[in-house]
Amino acid sequence: MNGPHDLGGQMGFGPVAPEKNEPYFHAEWEKRALGLTLSSGAFGAWNIDESRHARESIPPANYLGANYYEIWMRALEVLLQRHGFVTADEIDAGRKQTDGATPKRVLTADMVAGVIAKGGPCDRPVATPPRFSEGDRVRTRNFNPTTHTRLPRYARSKSGVVEAVQGSFDFPDDNAHGKGENPQWVYTVVFGGGEIWGEGADPTLSVSIDAWENYLEPV
Repeated sequence: MNGPHDLGGQMGFGPVAPEKNEPYFHAEWEKRALGLTLSSGAFGAWNIDESRHARESIPPANYLGANYYEIWMRALEVLLQRHGFVTADEIDAGRKQTDGATPKRVLTADMVAGVIAKGGPCDRPVATPPRFSEGDRVRTRNFNPTTHTRLPRYARSKSGVVEAVQGSFDFPDDNAHGKGENPQWVYTVVFGGGEIWGEGADPTLSVSIDAWENYLEPV
């Protein structure tokens, strides 16, 4: 979707200024926000793509006025309500009022290190060979879905070259909405600066994205 998260090429937001020696957390509550998000995700009620879509669906004024972990917590509230674990009244009250849904599993303290180390791999086998190969010229599709997608606005309807075939992975556009994993091949595609930014772009710049096969058409 074309939400407030998709800021590539947008003006007025200032330069990206990385914080030198930035700490993992800027406040104690951020540690709890991370812990709550990971432990709730372990319930098995949603996947990473649905959680990303919940974040990008936050109204723009609320999204842009929030910091990183505030966005995580606002999306988590949506997911917990959507899947029946809490109600809006319970969130407002800060305590349980009714019996909610039963999690498929619960992440206990002794499990955390192993779960974090394992991660959440999304690579999946695909029966068909890759449609594209290294060096192929491709064009990204031009679409504006109201649903989740990993193809940014600035890279739509742009011509580039396949630099690498990265493997096959869950297709997030479907997986975020309960339509199944439907894995596809993923390619690293390189675009010239002029193709992305147009006239006046630095000709020495290039932009690379990882694009699912469904995003691409042959040139």
